[in-house]
Amino acid sequence: MDRLTNTIRPYAWGSTTAIPTLLGVEPTGEPQAEMWMGAHPGAPSRLDRGTGETTLSDVIAAGPERELGAAAVAKFGPRLPFLLKILAAGAPLSLQVHPDLAQAKEGYADEERRGVPIDAGHRNYKDANHKPELICALTPFDGLCGFRPPLEAAELLAGLGVDSLEPYVDLLRAHPEEAALREVLTAVLTADRAEMARTVTEAAAAAERLGGPYKPYASLVHDYPGDPGVIAAMLLNHVRLQPGEAMFLGAGIPHAYLDGLGVELMANSDNVLRCGLTPKHVDVPELLKIVKFEPSDPGVLRPEASPEGEEVYETPIDEFRLSRFLLAPGGAPQVLADGTPQILLCAAGSPQAGELALRPGQSVFVPAGEKVELSGSGTIFRATVVV
Repeated sequence: MDRLTNTIRPYAWGSTTAIPTLLGVEPTGEPQAEMWMGAHPGAPSRLDRGTGETTLSDVIAAGPERELGAAAVAKFGPRLPFLLKILAAGAPLSLQVHPDLAQAKEGYADEERRGVPIDAGHRNYKDANHKPELICALTPFDGLCGFRPPLEAAELLAGLGVDSLEPYVDLLRAHPEEAALREVLTAVLTADRAEMARTVTEAAAAAERLGGPYKPYASLVHDYPGDPGVIAAMLLNHVRLQPGEAMFLGAGIPHAYLDGLGVELMANSDNVLRCGLTPKHVDVPELLKIVKFEPSDPGVLRPEASPEGEEVYETPIDEFRLSRFLLAPGGAPQVLADGTPQILLCAAGSPQAGELALRPGQSVFVPAGEKVELSGSGTIFRATVVV
């Protein structure tokens, strides 16, 4: 078992205070958006087994079956198939979707054949993997997830009283659900930018004035003035998670995180196609291939407790499995013995993993087959795989 040293990514949308508060350190004044725990090549965790600091990715590469277990290597290959993060949104993230596995493989191979540089701003596929993800709230957490039913979206847009939105309202009311959503999203993202900027300004002013169900969308224009993603966001469900609640995001589901601190677990990929709320590249034709144009219930997840005390967030994905342990003072230790790799993250309190005392924000890597005992008091999240 190894204590991990992790990289904090300073993306512009990050909160300046949430991660420092969790870690118990002074804020730097700069945004701190994500802390990565895992073996992603972009920012692998670091550890020291007595011979100097190295990366978790190098440790796994030197002995995949020893670190990950034979079953995980046989199923996912010689790599850690998940990435665990602490995510702190101080401003809205981009409105985005992720491809499924077949789409990712095809898109990546196509861009490789065409010689698109991996770091090019217009590149869509950074790898050949899908990116399902799960976000679990540590504080009240606001997000957008999945399309509203078209008639509900039409009522929301109509209620703003903005004349330039009327054609979208008519489309949403007149066509079958899939066609309506596709036509309206396409029209919004391909509209004349100057005209759309005026529409966004009028819609945001109306949303600010009306409040209520419009409140989550009114704030978007402060961060992304004139961005067509502000209108596209109104097609989506608004979700507020309370601490301990989670949301699963599968392939093709448009979503954005708006505000809050959470634990995020995802397949080890960096494939993102953006719909708006971003200065970055938006590839509308490719995006339209990936988006699932169907209304969906965001489906707030609550953990299911096992007799052993582990609370599991059930998802349809094998690359990752998230659970948590709420350790009470004086309670019986929790013994974890598994043939799969694990990352344990302390989210609250002062628990122990084996002989290692943990503080909030600290994490450890547990190789496959190694038994670890959790004791003390606090909250520990466990990330592993399903084999």
